[in-house]
Amino acid sequence: MSATFLEHFNSITDPRIERCKKHELIDILLLSISAVLSGAEGWEDIEDFGHLKLDWLKKYGAFKAGIPRHDTIARVICRLKADEIEHAFQSWISSLIETTGADIIAIDGKTARRSFTTKDRKSALHTVSAWSCQHQLVLGQTAVDSKTNEITAIPELLTMLDIENSIITLDAMGCQQEIAKQIIKKKADYILALKGNHSGMQSELEAWWHKNEREGLTKSNYDKHTEISSGHGRIETRSCQQLLIDKSWLGKTYQWSGLKSVIQVTAEVHDKSAGTDTTETRWYISSLVLNAEQALNAVRSHWQVESMHWMLDMNFREDESRIRKKQGPLVFNVMRKIAMALFKQDTTKSASMARKKKMAGLDDDYRSTLLESGIKMR
Repeated sequence: MSATFLEHFNSITDPRIERCKKHELIDILLLSISAVLSGAEGWEDIEDFGHLKLDWLKKYGAFKAGIPRHDTIARVICRLKADEIEHAFQSWISSLIETTGADIIAIDGKTARRSFTTKDRKSALHTVSAWSCQHQLVLGQTAVDSKTNEITAIPELLTMLDIENSIITLDAMGCQQEIAKQIIKKKADYILALKGNHSGMQSELEAWWHKNEREGLTKSNYDKHTEISSGHGRIETRSCQQLLIDKSWLGKTYQWSGLKSVIQVTAEVHDKSAGTDTTETRWYISSLVLNAEQALNAVRSHWQVESMHWMLDMNFREDESRIRKKQGPLVFNVMRKIAMALFKQDTTKSASMARKKKMAGLDDDYRSTLLESGIKMR
């Protein structure tokens, strides 16, 4: 197998004592990842895949004791260390991507809804992921106890990543002064959504906006860009207006690190079939200078991370998964993202991710192509 894959996961600590190691940890990981790549959704599926594809697996691993039972696979996987799993994944992705500079990186959280347990009151797995809009890959992730802990998880994730020269986009949960400061310190820019959690700041910025409108907007501090798209009987007009901020207008509490502009994005949707018109306006703060087209592209690109969540649920059935014990939900989440990354970077087949997953289950050669595809992406 390509060194760019195994080298990074070989550093994960084996939780078993030496005399209990009948099966090598790297073989268990290889088996599990290959099985998920081929459509496995649980521990029994992984064992079944192993028995059916043992000869193929021996091309890449030793498997001296054959295929472990599903309860052995579950017991070992669930005892792995969360931070080691996340760092191995991030390290592998970094080896595939030559640079993340000038990228738009969308950071957002997702809950695996059925991964909770009532017996020991364990919360459902909630992961915060960084999505590269340029490479269409998850650059890294960190797990938290609940959605409310995203505020503490985001700084940890940013510390792991090389974000220099990138634009970081975050929803209202991540609109925090310390997070903005960290992004600027790492030589990146930000676009942060404003909502009720910063109603005071939003009110001051709206007042500044209306003041400028009354006095006349000028090219030196204002830019606007509009895009129109249509399809399925809907016409959507997206208008982005960006205004440079005079920090003297803002109270000291709101003078965040790097803050340069306020962005207003208005989406007007005309639905021909329903005969309805809807309008929605969103506000953002940013460290970017005037370029409304760039700002709108970054705001729209943020929602690509939602497509990643959708793929995990629709193609890998993450929301339906009942894997719940210890680190099991997290390891399966990482394995699904590994499979998604391998499918995304594969150019040998022109097919949807769902079709590629079926082909990986049926075709040993195609599965080998996927696992050996450790080519750097530009």
